[in-house]
Amino acid sequence: MLVKLAWRNLWRQKRRTILTAAALALALVLSLMMRALQEGTYSANIENSARFYTGLIQLQHPEFGESQSIDDLLPGDDGFIAPARANPELETVLPRIESFALAASGDKSKGVMVLGIDPVGENLYSGLKEKVIAGAYLAAEDNQVLVGESLARFMKIGVGDELVLYGQGYRGQTAAGLYHVKGIVSFPMPQLESQLVYLPIAAAKVMYSTGDQVTSWVLHTNELSDLDQAVAQLKQDYSPDVNVRDWKDLSPETAQQIQMDRVGGIFLMYILYGVVGFGLFATILMMTLERQREFGVMLATGLVRMKLIGLVAIESMCIGAIGMVIGLVVATPILLYLLYNPIELTGDNAKMMVEAGFEPIMPVLLEPWLFINQLVIVFVMLLICLIYPMFRIYRLNLVSALKGGAHAD
Repeated sequence: MLVKLAWRNLWRQKRRTILTAAALALALVLSLMMRALQEGTYSANIENSARFYTGLIQLQHPEFGESQSIDDLLPGDDGFIAPARANPELETVLPRIESFALAASGDKSKGVMVLGIDPVGENLYSGLKEKVIAGAYLAAEDNQVLVGESLARFMKIGVGDELVLYGQGYRGQTAAGLYHVKGIVSFPMPQLESQLVYLPIAAAKVMYSTGDQVTSWVLHTNELSDLDQAVAQLKQDYSPDVNVRDWKDLSPETAQQIQMDRVGGIFLMYILYGVVGFGLFATILMMTLERQREFGVMLATGLVRMKLIGLVAIESMCIGAIGMVIGLVVATPILLYLLYNPIELTGDNAKMMVEAGFEPIMPVLLEPWLFINQLVIVFVMLLICLIYPMFRIYRLNLVSALKGGAHAD
């Protein structure tokens, strides 16, 4: 009975009901689009950064994160990595050797980071071959190196020139080698481009005398949403002898920047909902105040006060439900279109992304939690807007209401 009565009451003031529901729908559409674009951009940046260097997950020796020492290694055999390869949530599993060395050529020398990689797997993962601007890409059996363009310019070397690498190997052994430059790579990260030297992992193992050991295993999930579950499973498979680190731990600066930007976006979203919330509160309060006599008559004829409060609550929830449905009906096709036809970037940002080997687009993220979060926010906003009107009805003076007054004791 209350639901039927509430539904009829809504359409006694059709314009007010439609305008209020439309305002809620507009807020829902705008917030969904903003959050989907925001989270989609974050996901793309995380994926791009991970593929470029760190990976989404790394398996490391428990001490390697702090020491960065070539002595803190993990097994590089198939038996060790078998649980990770068997994990259905992981699509990429790559071994790496990462250490420091002094690079020298002629009268130039510079500290560099040597990255021992599986050339085939690394190219499939990060598209490293596409970043070679001179010379050729590495092969697994090569005893040659790729160097960053900035490093090559500083060292005054080119394709075919010799580069000496000198450092410390496993358990204090001397790590030294003379290598020819097979190619020069370029990417829009000067701090890395001026330091990185790529070496086939077989040659890196020989140089650093690591045997069949590696400094890390780089892993990547099928979907970014699989990350937490994959990390939990890996910790169960490998702890306590292996440190399982996700991208947030590997790149805390990136994680912090994303978090700060996300907070700014959420703040703007709450401002939008706040503006709509004031309008919703005014509508519900007006519905309450202008119907004092009606409420008095209903109470006088035997309606329980709590049922009257429930009636107004149902009316408000119906307005909210109409707004949510309209908002979802409008937002979903737009977001689906943007999912398959993302916004293309232009200008310097697009050029930088193309040079890095990534698509210059603004993707959207469509996940159930995004929709659920927005619907929960609207529902909570409705509850907050109902507090004062419900209090007015609870304290309603029956005599004053029947006389047409708007006073509450």
